[in-house]
Amino acid sequence: MSQPLLLNLHGVSCGFAGEPVVQDLSLHLNQGDIACLLGPSGCGKTTSLRAIAGFEPVLDGEISLAGEVISRPGFTLPPEKRRIGMVFQDYALFPHLSVAQNVAFGIRQHPRRAQITSELLELVKLSELSQRYPHELSGGQQQRVALARALAPEPRMLLVSVWDQSALT
Repeated sequence: MSQPLLLNLHGVSCGFAGEPVVQDLSLHLNQGDIACLLGPSGCGKTTSLRAIAGFEPVLDGEISLAGEVISRPGFTLPPEKRRIGMVFQDYALFPHLSVAQNVAFGIRQHPRRAQITSELLELVKLSELSQRYPHELSGGQQQRVALARALAPEPRMLLVSVWDQSALT
């Protein structure tokens, strides 16, 4: 039995200042699928991920998540309502927050915040570094903090933009 459709991009074009970077992109992912966008620098991989996450508007086409339209020209469901986690290429960690505070940032009001943060730090093998700050970590450790932070709110989908895949090992 096949898994239900989670993400559907149909004829999507997106870019900056009304200029398309990505044109006529169509793809679909079922629940549980893993996909990878490959291509040379500047071809639109990150722009596509940003459109899926809600950080870039769609110029043409439509993006649906679990059967709900989340982007089309003139309509963009706000990123915080999509339940999509994103790990950016530059990690986007808050320099003034500790590792644990960075992980807990998106679940500040959650009643199990401390437990979830602890479990995620254990998962990414950073429990011992929970009180350090991003500048005190290696690049790979920073990426693991960003990954744990993206997983904390239990997203329906996780988007990861990676320059160097060795940072995830």
